[in-house]
Amino acid sequence: MGIMINIDQLLTYPLFRNLQSSALEEILQCVHVQYRSFPKGYYLAMTEDEIRYIGIVCKGSVQMIKEDYWGNKTLLVHMRPGELFGETFVCSALFASKVSFVTAEKTEILFLNYDRVMHTCSLTCRYHHRLIENMLQCIAEKNMRLMEKIEIVSKKTLRDKLMTYLSFEAQKQGTDYFTIPLGRMELAEYLCADRSAITRELVSMQEDGLITFEKNQFRILIK
Repeated sequence: MGIMINIDQLLTYPLFRNLQSSALEEILQCVHVQYRSFPKGYYLAMTEDEIRYIGIVCKGSVQMIKEDYWGNKTLLVHMRPGELFGETFVCSALFASKVSFVTAEKTEILFLNYDRVMHTCSLTCRYHHRLIENMLQCIAEKNMRLMEKIEIVSKKTLRDKLMTYLSFEAQKQGTDYFTIPLGRMELAEYLCADRSAITRELVSMQEDGLITFEKNQFRILIK
């Protein structure tokens, strides 16, 4: 498994919820994991690549992006430590990715062999079924995030898109004062909007008493 894997850290992740450390160690041996580090901007997979693994972000972050014919990027999901990527495509019959996955910063990732995850070994380790149940829950949660993205970008005005996005972040973090994970360019890609327009609108929203912000720290002033 390698000395870099932090079992206590992994136990806090949704994929391994309700497991004890001894059970997790048994599972990691069963599913043949690899732990690797990547620099910022590294493409872990590109559109139409065949994916045969499930990745777990352990440090840093990974972005799921869609690039069109002309190279324009749309940010679909920003994945933080504990979140999975690639699981949707390995569970399909084609295995071909319809998006690209790229590191947003220096990132460490735990890779799990899909076949070993989904098909219990001959010994049928006692905790394997719990792992599969957890992965299905993670897939459902990812689908909810994509539905959240649809709700945000379907708003008619840029202000409504920004307020909806910020309100979702406040709900996730449980406070009206929070830090968003996206820089201005990434936020523009996520909202399918112009970066300069976003900057102007945020200033306007602050002047109108809706929010306050400094860099990536925001406070929502209205309920």
